[in-house]
Amino acid sequence: MKFTLSWLKDHLETNASVDEIVETLTDLGLEVEDVTNPAQRLADFTLGKVVRAEQHPDADKLRVCTVATDEGELQIICGAPNAREGITVVVCKPGMYIPGLDITISVGKIRGVESYGMMASERELELSDEHDGIIELPSGAVGDKFIDWLAENDPSKVDTVIEIAITPNRPDALGVRGIALDLAARGLGTMKPAKTAKIDGTFDSPITVTIDDDTATDGCEVFAGRLIKGVKNGPSPQWLQDRLKAIGLRPISALVDITNFFTFDRNRPLHVFDADKVTGNLRVHRTAGGETLAGLDEKEYTFAPGMVVISDDTAVESIGGIMGGMSTGCTEETTNVFLEAAVWDHIQIAYTGRGLKINTDARYRNERGIDPAYNMQALDDATQMIMELCGGEPSNLVSAGQVPNVARAYPLDTDRVQSLVGMEIPAETQRATLAALGFVIEGDMAHVPSWRPDVRGSADLVEEVARIASLTKLQGKPMARPEPGLPEQILSPMQKREQIARRTTASLGYNECVTYSFIDKAGAELFGGGSDATMLENPISSEMSHMRPSLLPGLLQAAARNQARGFMDMALFECGAVFHGGEPGEQENLLTGILVGRTISKDIHGESRGVDIYDAKADMEAVLESLGAPTKLTFNRGTNGWWHPGRSAKVGLGPKKVLGAFGEIHPKVLDALNVKGPVVAFAVHVAEIPMPRKKSASKGAVLMADLQAVERDFAFVVDTSVEALTLVNAAAGADKALIQDVRVFDEFIGGALGDDKKSLAITVRLQPTQTTLKEADIEAVAAKIIEKVSKATGGTLRG
Repeated sequence: MKFTLSWLKDHLETNASVDEIVETLTDLGLEVEDVTNPAQRLADFTLGKVVRAEQHPDADKLRVCTVATDEGELQIICGAPNAREGITVVVCKPGMYIPGLDITISVGKIRGVESYGMMASERELELSDEHDGIIELPSGAVGDKFIDWLAENDPSKVDTVIEIAITPNRPDALGVRGIALDLAARGLGTMKPAKTAKIDGTFDSPITVTIDDDTATDGCEVFAGRLIKGVKNGPSPQWLQDRLKAIGLRPISALVDITNFFTFDRNRPLHVFDADKVTGNLRVHRTAGGETLAGLDEKEYTFAPGMVVISDDTAVESIGGIMGGMSTGCTEETTNVFLEAAVWDHIQIAYTGRGLKINTDARYRNERGIDPAYNMQALDDATQMIMELCGGEPSNLVSAGQVPNVARAYPLDTDRVQSLVGMEIPAETQRATLAALGFVIEGDMAHVPSWRPDVRGSADLVEEVARIASLTKLQGKPMARPEPGLPEQILSPMQKREQIARRTTASLGYNECVTYSFIDKAGAELFGGGSDATMLENPISSEMSHMRPSLLPGLLQAAARNQARGFMDMALFECGAVFHGGEPGEQENLLTGILVGRTISKDIHGESRGVDIYDAKADMEAVLESLGAPTKLTFNRGTNGWWHPGRSAKVGLGPKKVLGAFGEIHPKVLDALNVKGPVVAFAVHVAEIPMPRKKSASKGAVLMADLQAVERDFAFVVDTSVEALTLVNAAAGADKALIQDVRVFDEFIGGALGDDKKSLAITVRLQPTQTTLKEADIEAVAAKIIEKVSKATGGTLRG
């Protein structure tokens, strides 16, 4: 949004400097992006007077001029046709920068004659496009600053241009008056009364307007206008042209320039039709698809179904709220004009603009929101300006639809500024601030002005008060602590547990991955998911259609990508949520790690081997230990289908309390995901590990026995179908207080035992805590072990 300083002062009575205005705008949230100050560009140029002008001895079109300056008389070669004796000119001396030429002039020699500067044209000083001759000033003394002469005689040429960035929530700042209102509320001046007109028509408009039923609800709220007959269109006055040029617009004609003026002055886009080119009446409707229009930008547009346009009785004549058409555009021959103003649905404006790839000032404002309450008054104000500049006689207003009622009010709690923002602002100051911004205060309710669609609640009132007061006054204060000492832990126990799990796994040599929570349906089905309950309604791609039922798909896909790039050996892990259904509570957090390939590279100190389930088991036990899991765990079969059925196990505190699983990944899963094995993995159900009974900031005491441990070996003959785990669990359950560890150290199959028998040898470690074990105590425990194993497996002690 661009505007000039003089334009701002049409609405704001202020003596503030440009620097003060720029700093205040940014502080108010209207960030200043650029300031163009001609005074800085023209500060060095001075006035001079041509004392003599003689023909160049070696060039017919050049003159050798003697120019009186503040540094004495200078010889300047000039080729301008109006260079002559007696005129007052703008002198550019050697060493000065010429903005229009983008050069720094120096002493030169032209056709053998030296020249000590130049006399500037308007284009060379970027004052206009005029370059047919040098600047001739009607007055001015030699040595005066040219910028001072302009400020006194032609101030529009040195008007400062300010450009601000507009956030989507501030459409009111797309008009100069809206910007002035913010500055006045801050105290940088006082608002001037708005210039309003009351126009009474003298005849009925021969052009009527209608809105189709399917467009009235979400296309166009109100469509109004009037005919002005007998106008004389032509160039707009110089002040209007200068104002539009300053903000980068090209003056076209008085009628068009007036609509552009209101677009920037009051954030009120308008449009004018050449009434003599309109056939019949005007209608707002949706397109059927395929209609075309030659726009005012001389491009042809083809409409998709459902776009909102304005048509007469024969064809589409305007893209509603965005751009008019060439066929009904105003020219110098226009004598009768139809002026229209409408309130459009901003979503429909955005839909049409994007579909046609059109960006105009009207679209930019209509899709962000204009002041609907100003719609009818804007017609009167614009009509008044047209009559002043072009003459004409106005008709009565015609309209369709109704101006939308945007009136709303919210409670004003003056204490919320302290709680929400942390600033202490007196209640009366808050009320005065809102009143200065156009809010109407009635009791404890604040009625929002129609031009502020962004204010949608009481918190927004607090924001307005704090914004005007300046958030730069907000001072940081330390948070109050109720008691001296260390503050309570911020992280929840589960967050802390996940943090420990991540650090432990990383310390084991794993690299952490963060993968998408969405995977494809085929990948989800490999891990027990892929149901409709976990399917996304609007997936971003077909490969991200379902919530993940496990962390393994993402890790295995990452491994496959690394293998495709030549990295065959890796250790990856992730800690995150998995989803077993679509309802709250049907998700949990897991820690999952995978080992792929071989343990270490082959070198002179040892040789590598493929990773196996014992690598995954050891790493999982390390993670469980760091999380405080009990040391005595059970290992059972019955893992899910994506694990290898004979090389995996569940880990828990019994058959029902499962803490995790480890093992090899099933070959069919690796083949489906294009991963080259071997691959082993582990998964830990972080939330299933029992929390400690007592909360303490430190770890518990280390229990160390000072009595001699005793180990005894047992060999049992069992059926070949008996699992070693069954035997180990039975032996460990013989005396849970005394037996510290049970492990298998030998297996023998066949021979004298027969084809259906095998021998399993175990070592049982007994750790006393009270007294040293005697032989009788050891024999008693041994008997219990034999009894338990025999009952559980049907085996016998090998002789």
